[in-house]
This record gives sequence, C-alpha cells and structure tokens, in this order.
Amino acid sequence: MIKIEDVKKLRESTGAGMMDCKKALGETDGDYELAVEWLRKKGIASAAKKNSRTASDGLLGVSIQDDGAAIIEVNSETDFVARNDKFQSLVKDLLANAVNCQSDVEKLNESVLPSGQKVKDYILESIGSMGENIVVRRVASIASDSHHINSYIHNAIDANLGKIAVLIKLKVSNETNEVSQFSKQLAMHIAAARPVSVQSSDVPAELVEKEKEIFSEQARASGKPDNIIEKMVQGRIRKFFEEVVFLDQTFVIDGKTKVSEAIAQFNKDNNSDIEVVDFVRFELGEGIEKEENNFAEEVNSLSAG
Repeated sequence: MIKIEDVKKLRESTGAGMMDCKKALGETDGDYELAVEWLRKKGIASAAKKNSRTASDGLLGVSIQDDGAAIIEVNSETDFVARNDKFQSLVKDLLANAVNCQSDVEKLNESVLPSGQKVKDYILESIGSMGENIVVRRVASIASDSHHINSYIHNAIDANLGKIAVLIKLKVSNETNEVSQFSKQLAMHIAAARPVSVQSSDVPAELVEKEKEIFSEQARASGKPDNIIEKMVQGRIRKFFEEVVFLDQTFVIDGKTKVSEAIAQFNKDNNSDIEVVDFVRFELGEGIEKEENNFAEEVNSLSAG
C-alpha cells in the first residue's frame, strides 16, 4: 500500500510529478532510495523525448565579473516554468560559467560547475524534474580589458534575470557614479531602440546591400530617372543608418538629441571622455518560430495516456 505522505515526500525531494512518484514507489515496493533512482532514470529517459519540443520561452540572464561579462539565453517551453525558482536558479548557476565560454554554447555545455557536474548533465536532470525541454540557446561574453561594463534588464523577474538583456562596454578614464548612471541610460536606450552596431561602418555589408536593393526597387516603381533614383536611395540609406546605428539614433531618454550628441554633452558637463566600444542585446525568443498547440487536444492525449 503506497502512502500519500511517501508520495508527497518523494515529490518534494525530486521535483517529479505526483503520478510519477506514485508509480516509482509502486515499481520499487515502497523503497524510497530505489524510487529516487527509478525517477532519475525515468527523468533522463523522458528528457530525450522532450528534447524535440520547441523551447521558445524562458529567461535571459546577465553577469558582470572582474574579467568580463556575459548574457545567456536559456529557453523553456512555457513562461510557467520560466517563473519557477528551480529554473531561475539554473540560469544563475550557468551564468557563473558563461563569462569564460567566449560566446560558445557548446563550450558552456561542456563546462563543469563548482559542484563537479557538467552543465549539459545538469540541464538533462532539470528537464526530467521540470517536465519541459530546456535549451541553452546562445551566450555572448565581453572581456573587460579594463573597460567600464554595465547592464540593463527589461521586464526583470529577479536580479539580473528578464526578457530583454543588454551589456554595454565603454572606454572610461575615470569611474564615477555619474558615468555608471549614464551608461545605464545608454543600455536602456539599446534595449528600446534595437541598434545593430555602434557606428555605421560596423553595420554588416550584406544588410546594407539588402536595404539598398529594396529601396532601389521601391524608387524604380516611381518611374523617375536613374540619377533621381540614386539620390532617393542614398537618402533612404542615410535614414536607415539613423534607425539602426547606435550613435545616429535619437536618444530615447530625451527623445530629441542623437545618442552621439548626448554622449558629447555628458562628456562636456562632467569633464569626462567616455566612448562606447561595444554592446550586446538579446531579446528572449527572437527568431524562434513558436509551435501552435491545441490545448484541448493536449488534455485529451494526457487523459488517454
């Protein structure tokens, strides 16, 4: 006879579902330790099945350490799991290793946590206990090189965890509270304005060519002569740079000046010389095609199982 208190104890200690715990105790004649082992084996087995399911929710995490900083995106299937304390702890645990992984997900998965466990094995166990596919989708790291690094998290649900994450790296001669506050504002701007590069020369050439092709087709449709079309395209490209280049964008904090002008004014007012060197912006799930699930069918399938 399986006691409900034994099922509850097993569930609390393993994080497995109630029915799985009941079955584990039944399969092991009520032996607690064997039931834990049975669930671990089952968790690993079921994790392989869950790996094929789309993980498009989850969390972004940011970590700034002495030698650099990192952003990590860890995906789950639902926001429900993303708000689970265990999932949030997993993201934080992985952040400790992310700074030294040179933006390489595979290197992060193969890295070893302070507990001695590999990241990939930790994730596999988490899949089994949380019941959803969990994927480290991407990681980006920035070396400090004695530069100033700051961060911003939008839609934060805990310290350094949220749905949009930004790291910004600045060349600074003097670290002050004013510099820290202003760099935070610059990071907030990046979160809101979605720039693709610090300056126009850094915009990927293929992106510029693609925009030129689109603008050219649009201009030709007007029936104007080629020399006018060329000027129209040049004007559109300048406008495009104002939209995607960080220094050329309108600063969202005041909605008036360009970012480059805001930086120049800050330097003048604070006798400073800050210069933006680099930034990284992640938005949760960007580029992932989400699956459309029929909830009624899912419930029916679970009932049938």
